[in-house]
Amino acid sequence: MSKLDYCFSNDYMVLRPDRASPFDLLHLLFSPKVGRNKAVDCFTSTEIRSFPRRLALFLNLLLQILLLSLAGPVAAIGAAVELALNFVDNVLHGKMEYPDRSSASYRSLTGLIDRRVDLDRSIAPADSRHHAALCVMASKVAYENEAFIRDVVTRRWQMEFVKFYNCWNEFEGAYTAQAFVFCDKAGPDAELVVVAFRGTPAFDAARWRADLDPSWYKVPRLGRAHAAYTHALGAQRNMGWPKWVEHIKGKPQKVYAYYTIRDAVKGLLEASPKARLLVTGHGSGGALAVLFATVMAYHREKAVMDRLAGVYTFGQPQVGDAMLAMFAERNLDRPKKRHFRFTYAGDPLPRLPGVGSPAHFLHFGLCLHFDVSYNLKVFTEIPGETASPSSSAAGFVASRVNAARELARSAYLGYRRGGYFREGWELLLMRVLAVALPGLPFHRAHDYVNGVALAARIPKDE
Repeated sequence: MSKLDYCFSNDYMVLRPDRASPFDLLHLLFSPKVGRNKAVDCFTSTEIRSFPRRLALFLNLLLQILLLSLAGPVAAIGAAVELALNFVDNVLHGKMEYPDRSSASYRSLTGLIDRRVDLDRSIAPADSRHHAALCVMASKVAYENEAFIRDVVTRRWQMEFVKFYNCWNEFEGAYTAQAFVFCDKAGPDAELVVVAFRGTPAFDAARWRADLDPSWYKVPRLGRAHAAYTHALGAQRNMGWPKWVEHIKGKPQKVYAYYTIRDAVKGLLEASPKARLLVTGHGSGGALAVLFATVMAYHREKAVMDRLAGVYTFGQPQVGDAMLAMFAERNLDRPKKRHFRFTYAGDPLPRLPGVGSPAHFLHFGLCLHFDVSYNLKVFTEIPGETASPSSSAAGFVASRVNAARELARSAYLGYRRGGYFREGWELLLMRVLAVALPGLPFHRAHDYVNGVALAARIPKDE
C-alpha cells in the first residue's frame, strides 16, 4: 500500500524532509524497513538492507532539512545583496535611483557576475559553435527577470521574443520552473525556435535542496526519473504524464511548464515551416531541458521531434537511471546526435544527486568537457565522476590548485583574448574566495560562455 496519496507510479521513493522527526532519522539508520518511515514516501513493504544506502539517505535528509531551515534567511540575504549591488551599479553609472526589481536594468547575481549579454557575432550560423553559443547565452540570460530578457532578445540580439513562463509545481504548490521562448526571426521566416529554462538561482536554498534530492519515480516505458525535476516540469498528481491536461480553472496564471511550452513550440513550428527547435538550460535548467525533450519523445510528438536541432545543457545534473538513459539516447541521438551535455572542470552540479542514490542515477550521451584552461575534450562520463575529488588529500590539493589557476587565468585572459573575456570585480572576488575557502566550488554560467567562445569547434558526430 502506498503512503503517497498523490503518487502516479507503482515504483517510487520520495524523501520527505518536511516531516522527518529525530525518531524517523534514527529509525532510518537502524531499520531496513524504510517503507514504515515517515521521512520516506514509498510502498510500506519497501526494505533497504544495505546500511551504506540507508546512511546515504540519512545524510541527504539531514542536509535537506538544513537547507529548508535556511531557505527564508538565505532568500532575504540574497535579495538584500542583489538590491545593494544593483544600487551600487546605478550609482557607478550616474543614476541616483532606487533599483526596480522588475525593470530591464535590474540584474540577478548571475548577471552581475558576468555582464555579457551580447552574442558573439564572429560565430556565424554555419559555425559548429553557433547553436551552442546561442544556447549558452540564452541559458545565462534565463536567470534574469522578464523585462530584462525581453530587452536583451529584442534590442541586443535583434530577435523575436515570444514569451516568459513562470510555471506551477502541482506537488510543491509553488512556482518552481521558469523559461522563455524566442525565435531568431519574426513570423514564418524564423529558422530557429529556442526554449531556455532557468537554472537554480544563487540564493534559492529550496532549489538547492531539490538539486541534492535523490528521490525518483519509475515511469512506464521511460524509467526512473528525478522526482524534483519531474515535479517542476509539470507532472500531475495521480496521473503523472498524461499527454494532455487542462490549465487550472479560474487561475490562468498557474500553468505547467511542459504542457504550456510544448503547445507554444508546436504552434511556432507550424507557423514557421523552416524553423528548427533548440532546447537549453544551465544547471537544473539543463535537467529540465533534457527531460522536456525526453517527455516529448515519450508522448510521441513526432512532428516536433523531427525538427529538434539539439538539446544543449551546461552543468546539467543527473536526471534518471539506465532505462531512462537508453530511452533518451534512442530518441535524442538517433539517427544523429542531438543531446550535447557540457561540463566544466570542478563544477559540482553534474555530479548530483550522487553515487549514493538508490536509483543509481547516471548521465547519458557524450560529455563535452572543458578543463580549467577551457580545452574541450569528449568523454562518455565526467572526468573524476566515479571518485569524489574532495574525499582525499590529493583531491583537496588539486581543487585548491585549480582554484588558484582560475584566479591567475582571470588576470591574463582578458589581456590576451580581448575585452569580451575581461572579468569584473564581483567574479574576481568569487575566485579569491574559492582559493581561500577549501571545498567551495562555484557553479557559474560564465565559464561555459568562455568555453564555447574559445572552442575551435563543437564536435557533433563523435
